[in-house]
Amino acid sequence: MATREITAAASRYTSRKIRGRGVGDQSWQGRAYDMYHAVPEVRFAASWIGNAMSGARLYAGVRDDDGSIDQAPAGHRAAEIVDQIAGGADGQAKLLGAFGKHLTVPGEGWIVVRPNSEVLSPYAPEDGHDWRVLSVKEIRQQSGKLIAEIDGEEVPIPEGDPDNMDPDAPVAIRVWEPDPERAIEADSPVRSSLELLEELVLLNAAVKAVARSRITGRGILLVPKGIRFPTKPGPQGGAEDDLLEVFMSIAETAIRDPESAAATVPIMLELPAEAIAQFKHITFESEFDELALKLRDEAVRRFATGLEIPAEILLGLGDVNHWGAWALTSEAIRLGIEPKLATLAHCLTQQWLRPILEAEGVEDWHRWMVWYDTSPLRVRTNRSETALQAYDRGVISDDALRRETGFDDSDAPSAEELARRNKSSSSQNTNDDDGQDEETPPPAPDLPVDESEAEPDTLPASAAAGPHSGLVAAADVLIWSALTAAGKTLRNTPACPRSERSKYRDVDPATMHTLLPVDFDKTNQWRLLDGAWARVPEIAQRHRIDAECLTASLDDYVRGLIAAGINHEYDLVPSVLASCAGAAA
Repeated sequence: MATREITAAASRYTSRKIRGRGVGDQSWQGRAYDMYHAVPEVRFAASWIGNAMSGARLYAGVRDDDGSIDQAPAGHRAAEIVDQIAGGADGQAKLLGAFGKHLTVPGEGWIVVRPNSEVLSPYAPEDGHDWRVLSVKEIRQQSGKLIAEIDGEEVPIPEGDPDNMDPDAPVAIRVWEPDPERAIEADSPVRSSLELLEELVLLNAAVKAVARSRITGRGILLVPKGIRFPTKPGPQGGAEDDLLEVFMSIAETAIRDPESAAATVPIMLELPAEAIAQFKHITFESEFDELALKLRDEAVRRFATGLEIPAEILLGLGDVNHWGAWALTSEAIRLGIEPKLATLAHCLTQQWLRPILEAEGVEDWHRWMVWYDTSPLRVRTNRSETALQAYDRGVISDDALRRETGFDDSDAPSAEELARRNKSSSSQNTNDDDGQDEETPPPAPDLPVDESEAEPDTLPASAAAGPHSGLVAAADVLIWSALTAAGKTLRNTPACPRSERSKYRDVDPATMHTLLPVDFDKTNQWRLLDGAWARVPEIAQRHRIDAECLTASLDDYVRGLIAAGINHEYDLVPSVLASCAGAAA
């Protein structure tokens, strides 16, 4: 049975914990926040993860014996509690987005929940709760109490009783990514990159100095003539200026007004002809100037590889095709977003949902949990084409087709337009039928001038050979294997109730989806196709086609079959491979 003891990722602070030992030296978190404000790459990474997390959906679930998570039925008390977290879906999106940044930068954040009857927040129901997400700089311990800074005011959090928690009392919940060396301390990807990021700040300063410096930027132009320094009007007439004063005056002018002549023209000095034979341009550039740019690029790349998402997300996807971008985004969700969602879901389960269910006397309170759904984040390629094929086979509605092809209900045809189309179609069918009864054959098409019967040197694209038979056979095996694995997994999901699983034991797993259709979102949630395309790179290399294109084409096709509940046909494989026929590896 699960208990409400302190865990490695979440803790509801009580009087016993406040008076105990702290969480160790977390001074590095202040430096991490400094890097967030000073280095754009840190802000981008944190914002990307936060924005991705905000697109997920929280729901109440229960873990099945096979490890899958079944969603709580509508009206269940656990579902009601989860729906009310942070005031509903909009508040939950903001809560998830905020923790995306907190868990990436300092690796830690706080949730403060207070009854709205005491707070009277206009953004929460009067009989609900006011939820606030705070940073580590907005929470402190003072004289054995916890002080939270909310809207600029210091709010003391009353001590909770660890032996008898009141679900209606204000609570402060610490959520953190545990450090592997000392679990009570927080950890984050920015922490291990602090030295690197501080080095990057210095390199940015060096590049900025080079860009702003007048001396290193334009140098000095030596002119072979009588020696004299530039002069400027002054109280002493045409007195010569000291060379250092000239340098400083021009440098100040260039920095103050980057568009002035001082910023673009070198300083000119005249020297005697015997001292210099021709014009010379002396610059004060250093080898470090070019090296600083390279070191800065290297530092950014090292920081990108130290994140928990693919480095290409930060460095850019310019050299990646749309198949690769889809794969990288999917990998980022699986390895970078879902673990943080699991941390937060565990916190809300242990410190909010289960204490309330237990206090209300729900018998199986320890089985229910807060869980997440990332299917809204997974955008699949070519989904509109799959929707058109499914619509032609009559398995999805008009509304679904418009949604998947980017249109809405306002684009639907009116009743008059439908009547006109039906009338036109009926008239066309009548004309076609009448034409079949006529004995006069249709006129022969005009022949080209060149009526040579010799075989042409080239054939039209429609006559070109399709995918190699070996590739078609290999793809057919991959598709059949993927459907078989998906069918075996599908038999143990909520789509197949326990009471009916026995009757599906003798069904060919590769055809299970025709009896238990699964929509696109559930295919990801239940991981029906995990590991299905492991051998695609080997087969793609053997047949010299692009592996990413082949993976995406097969994946889209199989997902479409599962969603539509349609059997696989061997004759369709060449059309599935058509888009990759010209994509060389």
